[in-house]
Amino acid sequence: MAGSRHEQGTTYFSDPILAARLEAIRQLAGGLANRVAVMDHQFNVIYANRSAWSGTSLENSDSPRTKCYEAFANQTDPCGTCPAIKVFEGPDVRSVACAVGGDGSACGMHQAFPLTTSQGDVGSMMVLFKDGPTQSVLDPDLVDGESQSSPMVRESLGELIGRSPAMQQLFDMASLVADSSATVLIQGESGTGKELVAKTIHALSRRSEEPFVVVDCGALPETLLESELFGHVKGAFTGAVANKRGLFEEADGGTIFLDEIADTTPVFQAKLLRVLQEGEIKPVGGNKPIRVDVRVISATHTDLVDLVKERSFRQDLYYRLAVLPLHLPPLRDRREDIPLLVDHFIARSCARHHQPLRSVSEKAMRALSRAPWPGNIRELQHYIERAVVTTTGLTIACEDLIARGSLIDEEDLRSATRGAVAQAERVRIVDALKKTGGNRARAARLLKISRASLYNKLRAYSIE
Repeated sequence: MAGSRHEQGTTYFSDPILAARLEAIRQLAGGLANRVAVMDHQFNVIYANRSAWSGTSLENSDSPRTKCYEAFANQTDPCGTCPAIKVFEGPDVRSVACAVGGDGSACGMHQAFPLTTSQGDVGSMMVLFKDGPTQSVLDPDLVDGESQSSPMVRESLGELIGRSPAMQQLFDMASLVADSSATVLIQGESGTGKELVAKTIHALSRRSEEPFVVVDCGALPETLLESELFGHVKGAFTGAVANKRGLFEEADGGTIFLDEIADTTPVFQAKLLRVLQEGEIKPVGGNKPIRVDVRVISATHTDLVDLVKERSFRQDLYYRLAVLPLHLPPLRDRREDIPLLVDHFIARSCARHHQPLRSVSEKAMRALSRAPWPGNIRELQHYIERAVVTTTGLTIACEDLIARGSLIDEEDLRSATRGAVAQAERVRIVDALKKTGGNRARAARLLKISRASLYNKLRAYSIE
């Protein structure tokens, strides 16, 4: 029967990370009404959930592996051009939208995602199907009623914002993995919003009413990190004057987000691996293990595969953490999302600073959209907030984005960013002088800078 077919994938992969990812997919997709399948290079169906088999000629078959075009397109020969094969072209292909060209409509494919091996090669692919001619694979309510083939483009998922194909794919994957308990690794440059993705996954999961605990692994030394995560008993070390619950206990029933996991030491990694394997923590200095039910989401801005090759990150821990990897694109690769993000940040900044809602001129928006934004979304957010605070009027124009009196170069906003910082600092200094009646010594204390620094800034900003 169809149920027995679901077990084939558990022994198919000899590569341990592929096997782990397949098992995670089986866990999260097994009970879904959405159609999910995994195929290899030759388009053999390695796994398909019950919903994928439902309605096919093989629904009640007990036959061995079959080709995807036989199972889902009811064809005896391969499809002419399947866009999904692009996932095998190289590790840089993050996903393929099958609705764009090719024969994706024959089997109802929606998106294909590569599943990489421990060596970084693409060993197989996970495919999400459309539920029908007018349904989105992950959210039937988000569909353009006039379109018979394409789902409506979402502009947000929780607090995540974007219309770009990369963000649409991220929305789908985040929705898919949310209700599983599998570990998720979020990869992306600094400032791309990895913590926000983790919060969104938690909010969409069955654990949403339970704690969401954030740990910055890079900000704590190894000994303190272990105590913070696992807790300690009284007398375990100097300063341990009482028993202390760890953050894994605080997150029991919920989600723990381990940011910058790449910054941990191999010794700590071994202890974390044991927690993931056993579902137990052991406080520092304690002998009694404590059972915890915690979903682990980790994040890094570096490539863990490279660190594994360098032997600075444990390979077995990587297998555990990277069961379901998500890639968060840098802002320069999703420029079409910048106007949406700008409007969002302006609305938030105006509300925070009790200002009427501002808008951005067309010319200024073009400049913002063309900027390099090496700091990604975090840099854009801070820049917009500075612009709101340091300018007046209902419309922010290019003339408002000034670097010490010269108009902004529309190709590069870095000089304007420095100018906005300087302008904000000048406003703070003038305000401090007003509050202290012009007393420079008191103003320096209020600003928490030395008198010499204040005098230098007065000269630099031409403040009388």
